[in-house]
This record gives sequence, structure tokens and C-alpha cells, in this order.
Amino acid sequence: MKDFFYAIEDLFVNVLFAPFDALAKLELENWFAANIVSWLFILIGFVAFLYWMKQLKAYNDANDDDKSITSHSYL
Repeated sequence: MKDFFYAIEDLFVNVLFAPFDALAKLELENWFAANIVSWLFILIGFVAFLYWMKQLKAYNDANDDDKSITSHSYL
């Protein structure tokens, strides 16, 4: 049973966390290269935000919404 938990430890420490260790070593040499993944996620988020705003504007310009005050029966 003890070997099973050592195998899980070995899997996580030596295999699954290896990319994070490589990024930690790279960060000491070049900050920009180590943070390229973060910059890519920021760029993807910004593009997605712009796309979403464009879609909202197109929907708003089509006037498909019922903007009357009594849109619900309880009002």
C-alpha cells in the first residue's frame, strides 16, 4: 500500500508538475518567455470580449427585444 502512495507522489512530482518546474527555471532567465502563456490567455480573453460586444451590438441594433414596461404579467 505504501508503494501505491509513493507512485502517486512520483507521478505528480516528476511528471505532472515538470512543466511548472521548467517555467520556474525559465522565469529566472527570461521573464517574458516564462509569462507568454499568461499573455496568450489575456489576448484570447480580449478577443472574446470584443466578439461578445460586437454580437450584443448586432442584437441590440436588430430591435428584437421587447422593451415595453409591462413585459411581465405581474407588473
